[in-house]
Amino acid sequence: MSYYYDVIIAGGSVSGLLAGREIAAKGLSVAILEEDAEIGTPEHCGGLVSIHGIENLGIIPSSNAIENKIKYARISSYSKSFELNAEEQKVIVLDRRVFDKQIAFQTQRMGGDIRTRCPMWSITKTNDSADDNYYYELRTPEGNLKCNYFVDARGVSSILKRNREGVLQSAQYEVYAPWIVRDTIEVKFDSERYPGFFAWIIPTGSGRAKVGVAGKSINAMAALKAYMDSKGKVYSVIRKVYAPIWVRGPLEAFVYGRTVIIGDAAGQTKPTTAGGIYSCGMGGILAGRAIAKAIKQNNDNCLNEYQKNWSSIFKEEFDKMIIARRLLERLDNKAIDGLFSTISQTQTEQLSKLGNFDFHSAALGKILGAKGATKIIKTVLGNEIRRFLNLD
Repeated sequence: MSYYYDVIIAGGSVSGLLAGREIAAKGLSVAILEEDAEIGTPEHCGGLVSIHGIENLGIIPSSNAIENKIKYARISSYSKSFELNAEEQKVIVLDRRVFDKQIAFQTQRMGGDIRTRCPMWSITKTNDSADDNYYYELRTPEGNLKCNYFVDARGVSSILKRNREGVLQSAQYEVYAPWIVRDTIEVKFDSERYPGFFAWIIPTGSGRAKVGVAGKSINAMAALKAYMDSKGKVYSVIRKVYAPIWVRGPLEAFVYGRTVIIGDAAGQTKPTTAGGIYSCGMGGILAGRAIAKAIKQNNDNCLNEYQKNWSSIFKEEFDKMIIARRLLERLDNKAIDGLFSTISQTQTEQLSKLGNFDFHSAALGKILGAKGATKIIKTVLGNEIRRFLNLD
């Protein structure tokens, strides 16, 4: 059996679902293929996003999709720490199982066809005639599916085929423990245990949290167990997820012919934290709109609007975060401690007011530009720090 669609999207996470929603809203036929048995599962994401970011995606999350609201962020190095007030940033923790299904319902209601447990086994490009009027044929467990435009939203697994250098190993557990503070995110930097990244605790409720670690060339399972043991021996793990994360920034190109790459597969996650609900979600929305316009106007040049519009929102921010990542990868624990020592109480108060969860380079610039911090950083990054501080 064969089905023909205007667009087929491989991957049913946030970016793929939002792209499908935008395409279906224009009256075009679109199928979303999800290899897992359920939308929103397994949940790899920490679920952190701002209310502002969610609103920009055109979603009002249902009450059961919001697991928690964050008031504080405690950030620690090997022997130093500081705390930020995050209330003004209106950061929430989403239950991605519920949230993704909410978007799926929006997409289906617009006419999108969502198929779970339906991986794409192969894709071939076929010409109808001697001209350039080609289509794609996808082989799946449900038969061969055909489309005029193909969207790759398969996540990090797709980007791994192009580049493995920007990948870090990570583990995240859902945990019950008495040492979890309900309204406070915890971030722990340790260049020996989590080189190039950090450990984290994202509370999802009273005594519940997503606890994780990531780093270059680490045994993520062993590193996470050691981190949790350091917090307290009493805890229960109710779910374990191991997944690579991408921290090298966006691909050079998001569009190849009538193949469009979005979300994690396009490297649209933050280079500093690997978070991407907002930036990947916007990738899906902008790609969906560009594809719909290309079809309606019979003009594939419209596809280029997708990358142009995404870059106008995120490129400057991501460029700064990539520089911050280079710094993080080169600092040892002594240097990180020294950097944290330069942060005063006045600065933490300013950072709490200045911070923007979706665009946090301004807060990073405040830290890296502090008196005493620049000496530490210049020895590592040289003139790159000037570029970071002067990008505005």
